[in-house]
Formats: sequence, C-alpha cells, structure tokens
Amino acid sequence: MGAVIGALFVYPVKSCRGIPLRKADVEARGLRHDRRWMIVDAGGTVVTQRGEPRLALVDVELDEGRGTLLLRAPGQTELRLALAPGSGVKTRVRVWSSEVEALDVGEEAARWATALLGAPSSIVFMSDEADRSVPPRYGQPTDRVSFADAFPLLLATRASLDDLNARLEAPLPMNRFRPNVVVDGCRAWEEDRWRRARLGEVAVRLPKLCDRCVVTTTDQLTGERGAEPLRTMATFRRMEDGKVYFGANAIPDGRGHISVGDPFTVLD
Repeated sequence: MGAVIGALFVYPVKSCRGIPLRKADVEARGLRHDRRWMIVDAGGTVVTQRGEPRLALVDVELDEGRGTLLLRAPGQTELRLALAPGSGVKTRVRVWSSEVEALDVGEEAARWATALLGAPSSIVFMSDEADRSVPPRYGQPTDRVSFADAFPLLLATRASLDDLNARLEAPLPMNRFRPNVVVDGCRAWEEDRWRRARLGEVAVRLPKLCDRCVVTTTDQLTGERGAEPLRTMATFRRMEDGKVYFGANAIPDGRGHISVGDPFTVLD
C-alpha cells in the first residue's frame, strides 16, 4: 500500500486544542475553520502557548448544526461563539510580523478570555474579506493564510514521529506538533524532500519545512512544560540556521474535500 492521509486535525482557535476529523474541506487559507479565531491582548497582539501554556487546556467543539463554536476551560463557564459572526467591531491585530483586520466578537468573549488569562484580552475572528498573505519569499501573490503562524497547512508524518520517539526516554503524541494532516505509509523524514504533493484530490506546494518552538515541549492535555522534544531534536534535526525542524508547511493549489484514508501522492 502507498502513503495515505492517516489523520486530520483542525484548530479553530489559535493555540487552543485541536479537533480530530474524519474528513475536511480544504480552502485557500487551509482547512475550513482552521485558526479563524484568535485571543489577543489589550494591544491587539496574538496570545499563544509560547507565553501562555494554559491555552492548551482550552477545549474547542465545532457545532455545524447550530452554527456555533463552543469553548471550555477549567474553572470557566462555557463560551459559545457564532461560526460566522455577523456583526462586531473591526480592529487591527498583529500575528507576529503581520497585521490584519479582524472582527472583535464581543464583550462576553472578552470577559471569558480575560478571566482565563488574568489580563485584559479579547477574541477576534478573521472574515473571508481579511487579507493576510503567505510570506512572499515562499508563496505566490494570491496565496492567503488564516491566523496560523505563516502557512495554510502543516503536514507531519507518522514515521518521523516514530523515529523521534525511538530516541526519547518517553514517547510523545503527535499533538505536540499540532499538524493539520498526518501522513502514514512513508519513510521517516521523507518530507524533507517533498516540494509538491496531492492530498486526495487537492494539490499542495510544500515550500518550507516547519521550524519548531517551545510549544512542542508543552503537554497538550495538562499545559505542563518540559525539555523534550526540543532537547533531543537539537541533536539530529538542527539545520544550518540553528533551528530544529519537524513537519512541512503546505499551501493548497485549489479547493477540495479530503478524508482519512485518501491517498497521499508526492508529485515532486
């Protein structure tokens, strides 16, 4: 058997828990609903697990039938947001080096985020009209991205995780790396050489491997932080730029539907 899509994950709220899927719609900005919501501080700057590992404790549920997004966190009341906010205050927010227009989803959400983090915060939504480009060095002028760090999709392979885990004292789950697509049936680190591939019916470009940060050392169930896997990855996955890499960033070349079990084909 050839390589296949082994798992799919969507992360509606940036840096909060992901949701496993059996099938997904691929859009220009990535998987439908992926990282379209984001928590920002009082100055409109993104808040992530890098500085607030407790975001790993925020459970997210999509309710397509009711058109809502449900957020739960320890000690917090449930927060229900509209999947397609129809009103709100437009605001400029910052995601690392880029600024983009977003929609503040309201006072109730702001109180919820503020109580969670213990500092003035709010939740914003990226509408379809928002214009955030993929870094020009790696994308085409028409490529767009959500509130993800820089690219619409992140691919990882089961074989690479297995190879990494064989080097660790205690194995780690794939959720440490927060991929959208997990590929089964290929060799470890084979993704280092991929340039173009097909996920089921959707062609993607893979312009850059994914350099990893402290989020990978955060237990996605408890929010506790340790030294692995960065300590071990530094011994064999450190590149010339001094960064360590796991997984590959991807940009869709069209829209389509993908499912777990769909073939994964390397085109280049």
